[in-house]
Amino acid sequence: MFNTYEEALEWIHARLRLGIKPGLKRMEWMMEKLGHPETKMKTVHIGGTNGKGSTVTFLRSILEAGGYTVGTFTSPYIEQFNERISVNGVPIRDEEIVELTNIIRPLADELEATELGGPTEFEVITAMSFYYFANMNQTDIVLYEVGLGGRFDSTNIIRPLASIITNIGLDHTNILGHTHEEIAFEKAGIIKEHTPIFTAVKYPGALQVIENQADKMQAPIFRLNYEFNIEMHQSIAKGEIFTLTTIDASHEGLEIRMMGQHQTENAALAVMAARYLNQTDDYTLSFETIEQGLKKAYWPGRLEIISEHPLVIIDGAHNDEGINALVQALTSRYEDKSIHIVFAALKDKKLDQMISQLDQIADQISFVEFDFPRAAAAVDLYTISKSRNKTMAADWKNYLKEAVQTVDTSSILVVTGSLYFISEAKPHLYEFLKNNPIAL
Repeated sequence: MFNTYEEALEWIHARLRLGIKPGLKRMEWMMEKLGHPETKMKTVHIGGTNGKGSTVTFLRSILEAGGYTVGTFTSPYIEQFNERISVNGVPIRDEEIVELTNIIRPLADELEATELGGPTEFEVITAMSFYYFANMNQTDIVLYEVGLGGRFDSTNIIRPLASIITNIGLDHTNILGHTHEEIAFEKAGIIKEHTPIFTAVKYPGALQVIENQADKMQAPIFRLNYEFNIEMHQSIAKGEIFTLTTIDASHEGLEIRMMGQHQTENAALAVMAARYLNQTDDYTLSFETIEQGLKKAYWPGRLEIISEHPLVIIDGAHNDEGINALVQALTSRYEDKSIHIVFAALKDKKLDQMISQLDQIADQISFVEFDFPRAAAAVDLYTISKSRNKTMAADWKNYLKEAVQTVDTSSILVVTGSLYFISEAKPHLYEFLKNNPIAL
């Protein structure tokens, strides 16, 4: 029995020791014990390599603009653990975490004694979310972000109204496969029979895998650059503007406040899903509602400007595709600035490709490490880099304080890498800049 939030959180995080255990049998076992809460809600399922969180946010914001209450299940968190289970963007309360943990803990102990073994941290949190949205805070709809892969992901026991697969890249290759096609096969596992699938997958081989699975499941498929297109894109000071065209309509002047061309793709997926929901009897989402929702959408840690004077940006670019999107955005927006990049990553990523891309655009690059079981050592990152102007630091907190104070009107500080690192770095930078205003 947990009495405090800290006790509950410690037990949840302790389950990280079990690592990643793909498969649905443990989730199905727990759902049976809980009376199948996963069947008592309307959902949309969002998978893919990059852009899942942003797509969830765009769709959530559209639905909120339509007056609906929207539950979300996302990972990892940026500012606080509770945000992984939220309603209309508001994280669940500490007391609710304690209550949910006390409900799931006995099941986890019982399951541990079976041949299936105990549930992982992610399975525990997923089960908590199902129980929460079914029994404690019922919403009009819940948006479920896939944790890893799709086919065997803990979330893949829902029967959604629609499924979304964002772009696909080579990430988690030790688990999901070493080719785009192998990874696409795992992602395509969320496609359900007769359930529409919206996708921004562009790599031909990967898209073919998605199409084959959609055909097998008789699921209507809507593909970027086929059934819908992004046109007239232009970057503005704090966001992007684009036109979305479909077979039967053209939505002009859609504006988003998230930066980067890749975010127009995520926004387009959300709009397509919203258009589909609008055709059902349960939701009414006008074009004006879609427009308003997109413009209001905010997702932390994605090319986020946390200070303008000095100019400081954080971005959770944690794989090759994410780094590529960051590089493109920085190159197009800040070609007149000297770029100082601070980078931390997990050691199980394809670090050579990521660092190579950053080396090419960084006038200065610094490598740091942080306290996390899978975090790469700063010296290992430093060794990979071929930059002529590189440095490393074990104490990232003090280093960031020093780095911020070197930014002038001709430069920019970009803090990027693992989302786990970003979740620690963002509040630290905020606090320092608030208490130590820097005059330029």
